[in-house]
Amino acid sequence: MSLPDAPGDAARPLLQQPERLKRRLRDVPVEPGCYLMRDAEDRILYIGKAKVLRNRVRSYFQSSQGHSPRISLMVRQVCEIEFIVTDNEAEALALESNLIKSHQPHFNVLLKDDKKYPYLCITWSETYPRIFITRRRRQRSPLDRFYGPYVDVGLLRRTLAVVKRVFPLRQRPQPLYKDRTCLNYAIARCPGVCQEKISSEDYHHTLRQVAMVFQGRNEDLLALLREQMDRYAERLDFESAARVRDQLQGLDTLTADQKMSLGDSSVSRDVLALAADGRIAAVQLFQMRAGKLVGRLGFTADAVGMDGTPVEVGRILQRVVEEHYSQVESVEIPPEVLLQEGLPQQELIEAWLGERRGRRVRLAVPQRQQKADLIELVERNAAYELQRAQRASEQNLLATEDLAQLLDLDQPPRRIEGYDISHIQGSDAVASQVVFIDALPAKQHYRKYRIQSSSIRAGHSDDFMAMAEIMRRRFRRWSQAKAAGGDLGELRRAAGSALHTNGLNDWPDLVMIDGGKGQLSAVMEALRELNLHEDLVVCSLAKQREEVFLPGNSKPLESEPDQLGVALLRRLRDEAHRFALSYHRQQRGERMKRSRLSDIPGLGPKRVKDLLAHFRSVEAIQLASPDQIAQVAGVGPALARQVWEYFHPQDQDTAVSADQDPSLELAGGAG
Repeated sequence: MSLPDAPGDAARPLLQQPERLKRRLRDVPVEPGCYLMRDAEDRILYIGKAKVLRNRVRSYFQSSQGHSPRISLMVRQVCEIEFIVTDNEAEALALESNLIKSHQPHFNVLLKDDKKYPYLCITWSETYPRIFITRRRRQRSPLDRFYGPYVDVGLLRRTLAVVKRVFPLRQRPQPLYKDRTCLNYAIARCPGVCQEKISSEDYHHTLRQVAMVFQGRNEDLLALLREQMDRYAERLDFESAARVRDQLQGLDTLTADQKMSLGDSSVSRDVLALAADGRIAAVQLFQMRAGKLVGRLGFTADAVGMDGTPVEVGRILQRVVEEHYSQVESVEIPPEVLLQEGLPQQELIEAWLGERRGRRVRLAVPQRQQKADLIELVERNAAYELQRAQRASEQNLLATEDLAQLLDLDQPPRRIEGYDISHIQGSDAVASQVVFIDALPAKQHYRKYRIQSSSIRAGHSDDFMAMAEIMRRRFRRWSQAKAAGGDLGELRRAAGSALHTNGLNDWPDLVMIDGGKGQLSAVMEALRELNLHEDLVVCSLAKQREEVFLPGNSKPLESEPDQLGVALLRRLRDEAHRFALSYHRQQRGERMKRSRLSDIPGLGPKRVKDLLAHFRSVEAIQLASPDQIAQVAGVGPALARQVWEYFHPQDQDTAVSADQDPSLELAGGAG
């Protein structure tokens, strides 16, 4: 019989509670299913599947397994284990894909979200969907669809431009005019979405045709359009038939630009292959439809397993197949997938893909003739992508080594932090903290600050004071730990390990300040107050001559603006400036919106917040009618009328004049 948990046990990792861990592992059944690892805040850390749940979950907590730092870090945060039992492993696979897609746990990311590969997004969740290129897939509605990632962004942009010429689509994210259409409607480039000249159902129908292009189903779309053109011609609707004819001609141009013939024209298939070194694997997926290459997708994956040994090619390909086809629509799954090597669970994956597609899907490893040549072609492309990734990694290593030599450091800095201040004459003052790890942006560690000092306000700016404030706030915990008798050297060594989880795991190897000697002096004074001035390595980069300064030196270091170490600092400085500027603009925009609405009599901060949450922008409130404004919770008809009159003073003056001047009223009545 299991004992109940004591109060507070659920907030502590299971590794710190051996008896509770044993009870949890005994509760896990010896059946197939999915398991969910949760942390102290009840967030899902990891989702996995297993043929025997107890054996798989138990393996995470056995020290003999030799887990990688990523998995060890995850295990150290697990406070609760949940499981969902299924009838067989095939059901567990489908369930795992759905759960990962819904929750997107942090530690489930095997395929890297490579920022250089863009996606095409169609926002099906909106009444009039938008179509645009993006590099970010998260924090969107589950109804929205992403197509990609695309390796050739230039081709993707040209394809989207042709599609927008062929099909009448909304051309702007926001209307140009509030009460009329723009030139795009007059030249038939847009169906008049801003004024709802087309119904939502008809616009969705158009977007479904567009989606077929990015699903690689051009031949299906061409056949549908030809049938539609024939029907219009039979009904003597020659204008509509001519419009469809123009769409067909545009699609012919598109397919001529983006397709390359590769043999067999009767079968649609995907072809997967990879190239790997001892660290990462570059995976390429070629999409062939009706014998033509219509798309090339790229991924990177870990080439090292949890135990530190190389991962088999088939296992990496299987994970790519699972994650890729769980994200696409069923119509995008081809009847045949060619693989560089066989998958460990090939029959299971075939059954799962067939169930998703609604028809049989064949996975094959070709050995000769044309199909083997396709695999060789894809593998060659993967090798080029791997070489590019390796060159970038080598360049970053050289940059950190050059920076260590420039600053006289014992070893190349791994974690570098950059800081910048942004404001307009003291108003809306903010600061940014950006982090580069191994010379690459680590955006999950970025932070933004609002300057709290009352001395910095509109009309009175002080960058030195602002930078000192940020340093005190950033390193306060480290200063307190040192004052409490903590061994700062030991804490720093632990901070360099991914397994350190007591909160002090963000010690930087180098801090870079955007500015010259003045900013650097202010920062060092703040660090002296924290008693950290001898522990942190700090430098500054002046804008004008790209000069590097160290504390205590009146002259800049001898360096060249184009040397690798200085170029790395410049990239860090530019990223800190971009991040601070974007946050400043956001704060300024929010203040301007709030201040504009706050001028309306009777409208307090709570109602301002409710109106912005409902309409999303001041412009939308301005375009709304009094009845629409009154639909917001807490805003009655009288207040709604006040809001409307604030934005329409001319209409109000006209109404008042008509009430005061009988001749105007009579004239209106006579009309």
